[in-house]
Amino acid sequence: MDKFLLVLNAGSSSIKFTVFSIEQSTPQAVIKGQVDGIGSKPFFIARNNGQKVLAEFFIEGDLVDHHQALNDMLDWLENHLPNGKVIAVGHRVVHGGPDITAPALIDDKLMQILESLSPLVPLHQPHNLAGIRAISKTRPDIPQVACFDTSFHTSCAGMAMRLGLPEKLFQEGIRRYGFHGLSYEYIARVIRTKAPKIAGKKVIIAHLGNGCSMCAMDGGKSVDTSMGFSALDGLLMGTRCGSLDPGVLLYLMREKKMDVDRLEKLLYKESGLLGISGISNDMRELMASAEPQAQIAVDFFVYRIRRELGSLVAALGGLDALVFTAGIGENSAEIRRRVCEDAKWLGIELDDHLNETNNHELACLSLPESSVSVLVIPTDEEQMIAQHILELIQVETNPC
Repeated sequence: MDKFLLVLNAGSSSIKFTVFSIEQSTPQAVIKGQVDGIGSKPFFIARNNGQKVLAEFFIEGDLVDHHQALNDMLDWLENHLPNGKVIAVGHRVVHGGPDITAPALIDDKLMQILESLSPLVPLHQPHNLAGIRAISKTRPDIPQVACFDTSFHTSCAGMAMRLGLPEKLFQEGIRRYGFHGLSYEYIARVIRTKAPKIAGKKVIIAHLGNGCSMCAMDGGKSVDTSMGFSALDGLLMGTRCGSLDPGVLLYLMREKKMDVDRLEKLLYKESGLLGISGISNDMRELMASAEPQAQIAVDFFVYRIRRELGSLVAALGGLDALVFTAGIGENSAEIRRRVCEDAKWLGIELDDHLNETNNHELACLSLPESSVSVLVIPTDEEQMIAQHILELIQVETNPC
């Protein structure tokens, strides 16, 4: 019987999933899909690795929850893989707190810890945990693994994680954590195997997508990162504000009478590229637009990267390589060009031809004389989770 791994990323109203075959030495994605509209009228779609649609249908029922959505998903998978079996499930969990430094098998004790962290990320953690509970009820015999966006940054020095607040609040968990850790960990592993010349050096990774952050690594370990206590901090994002003077919040509460829910919606859903442009959170649409506000949004996006890059270079004490990844980082030659143009003071010399012709592939984009290497490396957080599952459950992938 063929063995498969299931990787889940559960949100408030959707569940993204990837099925990995483990017939080869590294997990291979064979099916990807998602369920959208949980809580109303969920729609299921699944595609093979060639993007051919394998199935699409509405999940029947009133107010379908995560439990039913996952049950129907697993029923479909078991029917679609008659000679195969899902032997383990891995979950992307946003927050592991300051002490969980690595992926872990899920048990009652771990769930209690993760539930206690929900107030720190109320828009993400409860939904991640809902996916775990649903699998526990639907398929209690399948082992589950939690992989955390925060764990990669637990290597950061104490000063990088502090805030200028009373020590009592720091001890209660009000501190910087950093996120996108699964993406950074994947890139760090790729660097070790595909770009070993920079593996032990000072590297900054720019994870630029709808959510954006940057990470300074030394010897493959996180030293500092742009996101802090929440996924709002740092760079401008698709709909999130990035770094913000806390005095602005006090003003909005006092003068605009905004309560917590209204502020949360403003900061997470109505700001960023969308808020500045008034047009879209999609970088492609903004760069194609002739509207002045679209250009302002793009200009500010690049400027914030420039500011954060300088800050992280200072934290590292130098720079040997700059890596672009995620949707914008991998696909927008113009954003890469503009960021590198702003960073010429660091000794960056971009090869314009290589930059323009790169098609979402791992490549070095800098000229030979550049004192700082520039690379584009596609990220794959699901692949990282699948590798962690194998490392934890120690599956025999080649019994012969």
